[in-house]
Amino acid sequence: MTDYAAPLDEIRFALRTAAGFDEVAKLPGYEEATPDIVDHVLAEAGKFAAEVVGPLNRVGDTEGSRLENGVVRTPAGFKDAYRQFVEGGWNSVAIPAEHGGQGLPMALNAAVVEMWDAANTAWALCPMLTVGAIEAISAHGTEAQKRLYLPKLVTGEWSGTMNLTEPHAGSDVGALRSRAVREGDQFRIFGQKIFITYGDQDYTDNVVHLVLARIEGAPQGVKGISLFLVPKVLVNADGSLGRRNDLRPVSLEHKLGIHASPTCVMAFGENEGALGTLIGRENDGMACMFTMMNNARFNVGMLGLSTAERAWQQARAYAKERVQGRDIATGENNVAIIRHPDVRRMLLSMKASTEAMRAMAYYLASRLDHARRNPDAAARQRAQATVDLLTPVMKAWCTDTGCEVAHTGVQVHGGMGFIEETGAAQHMRDARIHPIYEGTNGIQANDLMGRKVQRDGGASAKAFIAEMGIAAGQLAGSGDGDLGAIGRKLGEGLDCLAKATDWIVEAGKRDAARSAASAVPYLALFGNVAAGWLMGREALAAKGAGGAGPGGLDPRIAPQFAAAKIKTARFFADHVLVRSAGLLATVADGADAVMALAEADF
Repeated sequence: MTDYAAPLDEIRFALRTAAGFDEVAKLPGYEEATPDIVDHVLAEAGKFAAEVVGPLNRVGDTEGSRLENGVVRTPAGFKDAYRQFVEGGWNSVAIPAEHGGQGLPMALNAAVVEMWDAANTAWALCPMLTVGAIEAISAHGTEAQKRLYLPKLVTGEWSGTMNLTEPHAGSDVGALRSRAVREGDQFRIFGQKIFITYGDQDYTDNVVHLVLARIEGAPQGVKGISLFLVPKVLVNADGSLGRRNDLRPVSLEHKLGIHASPTCVMAFGENEGALGTLIGRENDGMACMFTMMNNARFNVGMLGLSTAERAWQQARAYAKERVQGRDIATGENNVAIIRHPDVRRMLLSMKASTEAMRAMAYYLASRLDHARRNPDAAARQRAQATVDLLTPVMKAWCTDTGCEVAHTGVQVHGGMGFIEETGAAQHMRDARIHPIYEGTNGIQANDLMGRKVQRDGGASAKAFIAEMGIAAGQLAGSGDGDLGAIGRKLGEGLDCLAKATDWIVEAGKRDAARSAASAVPYLALFGNVAAGWLMGREALAAKGAGGAGPGGLDPRIAPQFAAAKIKTARFFADHVLVRSAGLLATVADGADAVMALAEADF
């Protein structure tokens, strides 16, 4: 039996240690984030995930969404669960109060989002995209757009989407063919978009599409792209709904996983043209869309964590219940498979990886809080630099690792993992889309290498490496066997990351293709070391550094929990951080082999 959401003690610990939530709650505007409010939000979110959303996960996978007479029908129970979600105010947890939200910290919202995602990934994708649309309209929309659309989007009464990809273009957004024809202060949009998550559904009266298109006469390539707000149903000046716009879902994609999520092919302007209004300035659409994209990349990283949490819970429960074989240590027969060393290894790899992803996600969310609300301008700037640096790392590292965890979950089940009825295979199938979403992980690696490291000569990366080095020194000098070992291996990983960063910077000056060939292993190294650093910080807190007793920063933490945290962090250091030297060698020595084979030899 699984909980569908991370146990609250795990979430509270990660918030206090990885996110530094005590300091986040002191930021201006977060006065409502008291311990009682936080505990209430977490408890109620866990209850909603376990009792309402989670039980629909299997239903959604087997039924899937379907298109009937131009209308998308979601699986049984999904619409009602969304209604309860809206009535509970869950869509607005971290939306600023000035836009009608609750104004609670991003770090707390990350914990809540993890619960929805773990309970039912396909269901959770709808509100995830709506929040991204809110971000984009809040940042770049006109006052009229904000007045007409934000109130219903914030509550979740309307949903939002992003429409980038076209059949011929894929990730090359600059090659899009969708066009916008000016008509007074509006535009008529013509074109087709594919892979539009929740492009239509039966939850809400309206769907607010954010659509990239090129105004007639605009330059070719990304410099000529604009962003438009195109509602499914036109909205009158008083906020009431008018007539249906000229857009529709043409078909639903048949996918490997997330069957309940309607992935639509959307047609705009099959007749007179879909009416839309410009968001931001003409030809500045990519900059506006990236507000939504960066939000989505963070939240896709959350999906990697959440699917791993669900897979880990199920594998742990199965390993404790499944009786098979002999305990080689005691000789006892017919024991639960959790007694077998290799099953222990698999379970610990799942547990350690999931906790490392959680620490990374919550830490990055807290940096978003500081970037937005810290009263010190320099502190805001430092936090934003960390957000910029780590967003591609979190998106790629967490989604790749999430796939590994889900894959291992199938292996723990053995042959039963290959049988759909157990549910383990669904987690693996659902997780596989995450490394592709919102820019493939190869694109994330190139973003990290180019825009985030090479552009400033490695300054941001080196500053972050120096920050991580402080914890490595504390761990190594702690006098504790486990903490010392974690510190030494973290120090070795940091040394490898520093050398790899120097290599990436220098290679970029001489040969762009050569440095790009090493981008993915460089991101993997960065992710492993950053996660190892956060696990080390959690181990320090669990040991009591910086606080009294074994609970460290939270006296409510039980000694058994604290001891398990330290052992889990030690496992991560022994099994993941030790890969650093090999990844450094791949970065520095492997690029030539990537580019050596002639195209004809493939």
